[in-house]
Amino acid sequence: MKTESFHGRDFITLLDWSREEIETILDVALDLKRRFALGEPHDHLLRGKTLFMIFYNMSLRTRNSFEAGMTQLGGHAHFLEPGKIYTPALPGKEVAYTTERVSDVARVLSRMGHAIAIRCYGDPVDWVYGAANEMIRNFAYWADIPVLNMECDKYHPFQALADILTVKEKFGGFSGVKFVMSWAYSPSIHKPRAVPQSAIIAATMMGMDVVLAHPKGFELDPEVIKACEENARRYGGSFEVVNDMEEAFRGAHVVYPKSWAAVPMFKPPVGEDSPEKARELFEANKDWICDVEKMNLAHPEAIYMHCLPCDRGFEVTDEVIDKTEGPGWRSVVFDEAENRLHVQKAVMALVMR
Repeated sequence: MKTESFHGRDFITLLDWSREEIETILDVALDLKRRFALGEPHDHLLRGKTLFMIFYNMSLRTRNSFEAGMTQLGGHAHFLEPGKIYTPALPGKEVAYTTERVSDVARVLSRMGHAIAIRCYGDPVDWVYGAANEMIRNFAYWADIPVLNMECDKYHPFQALADILTVKEKFGGFSGVKFVMSWAYSPSIHKPRAVPQSAIIAATMMGMDVVLAHPKGFELDPEVIKACEENARRYGGSFEVVNDMEEAFRGAHVVYPKSWAAVPMFKPPVGEDSPEKARELFEANKDWICDVEKMNLAHPEAIYMHCLPCDRGFEVTDEVIDKTEGPGWRSVVFDEAENRLHVQKAVMALVMR
């Protein structure tokens, strides 16, 4: 593939990219990971270039992996923390800062740097599903430089890249791999859908046998489900949705139990704007926890994955997440976290050249 086709492109969702392009990104990520491990300098790739990072939500892995990545590629990352986004009264007047529209901020930053990365979901958009994604796309419309989605209320494409890179490393490929994305209980009901939605998009795009498991009331975006069904038909593998965690885990090679918001949490027309109903659904499903008994249902060489941070004792037990070596199944969450660095460097090196 000609990598020139990557230059200047936005990275908002994997649905905007082909499987061949995603495979190229993974190949570049593995090469950059090798160079990093050997101490081979690669700071010429983005020397003197600037990434503006706009954070409406807190971050540990995302901020540090992007900042470290830009440093290793020879560039610099600027951290911007604008505060709350307000729901726009009129289309085209979306607010990026309390006093500046998206159109103004995007055009100003385009004159000063080489890409804009944005993280926004949940409270900053008042749980209006899709509002954060729309805001990021508005940035992309007005900006003359690439816009990178560091997680919105619909997608987390960089996490998904790290997920599938980890699967590739552990199993050597994707064919015949059973990938389970499962809901898990958390005391917090404020969890976006972005990670599970991007995970199943990526897994079906790579041709894995994908199972989405969740209790009733935790359904994901119908458009994402449709895209996963189309991916399964196009790329092989399979896709199914079940409402039983133990059923999903049986024979699984990859298990990825993570909490996300119940449907009533979102504003209409998606939900009911009812945190109370969302809380009831959460409390009714406390048994959705990844413990040793459930891991023993999986394939003997299964891996446990999580984007982190996890809610220990609720989403997963310490015995599972801390078993990073030894015979049988094991946790690969720290390999997965490290891979955020490498896949993000790959995308930035390709689109910001």
